[in-house]
Amino acid sequence: MRKFLRTVFLVDLIQGLRVTLRASNPKNICTEQYPSERPKVAERYRGAPRLNTNPETGETLCIACDLCAKACPESLIVVSSERNEQTRRKELTTFTYDTSRCMFCGLCEDACPVDALELTQDFELASYSRKGAIWDRKMLEEGPRPKHYKF
Repeated sequence: MRKFLRTVFLVDLIQGLRVTLRASNPKNICTEQYPSERPKVAERYRGAPRLNTNPETGETLCIACDLCAKACPESLIVVSSERNEQTRRKELTTFTYDTSRCMFCGLCEDACPVDALELTQDFELASYSRKGAIWDRKMLEEGPRPKHYKF
């Protein structure tokens, strides 16, 4: 009989709601004002990729060794190069990175012997099409440009 009355009067539900309402004190609620205030990201966060350049010359640091593409478990990095006949060195021609398939594991960054590729702390990678998620060499060297909203 007692169990039946608890079921009819929803005693367990009311006790659960009381616990929930007690824990939802307005002093404990923390709301981030996201577009106007950028959230703090952890120091070791791995986000958008970037292809580093030499600050003095402006040339890319990538030596087109293709180790990042080989280390990537998703095979989303494509590196192509040509050999320069005068210097006998490989020069990077194209570098594409598909961020839609990337799981941000950082293996490509670890495999790079000259620290040309790195995963930054930028997290805004949204685009309107799948083509926008495939980044070419120019986009990787510039890095993502997040939109700053004005209110």
